[in-house]
Amino acid sequence: MLLNDVFEEQLIRLNLEGKTKEAVFTELIEAIAKVRPEFDSDEMLAVIQDRENKLNTSVAPGVAVPHGYYPGTGDVIGAIGISRAGIDYGAPDNKPVQFIFLVIMGEASREKHLRILSRVLSLINSGALADIEAAGSPQEVYDILSRFS
Repeated sequence: MLLNDVFEEQLIRLNLEGKTKEAVFTELIEAIAKVRPEFDSDEMLAVIQDRENKLNTSVAPGVAVPHGYYPGTGDVIGAIGISRAGIDYGAPDNKPVQFIFLVIMGEASREKHLRILSRVLSLINSGALADIEAAGSPQEVYDILSRFS
């Protein structure tokens, strides 16, 4: 599974407008709901917030992977958001988060969660975040994601 299998091009936001963690979650979930209108935005948001309340999903400096299990899907779908200014995410390092890889998955997709996280960490360790930050279009980000399997 490639990262671009999870994060579709139309679900990549290069300039998030939200200034808080909750606003960014809402922005990314609304993007998913436009692509998957059968999904309930409020339910997805509740799933993400519930998971985040249990344990902060900041995984590296400047990067978070909020995720949750949503009963309305049998697979995995994700959205990427970039906050140029950064948001206060409550990260352990107390630094703002600029890159958010939000993942919604069905119960049957639990094992994929770890593979997705592993690939996101590979992307971080490779230095590709600089390429993503410099990308001028969602297509460029999507192309970068295709390198991580």
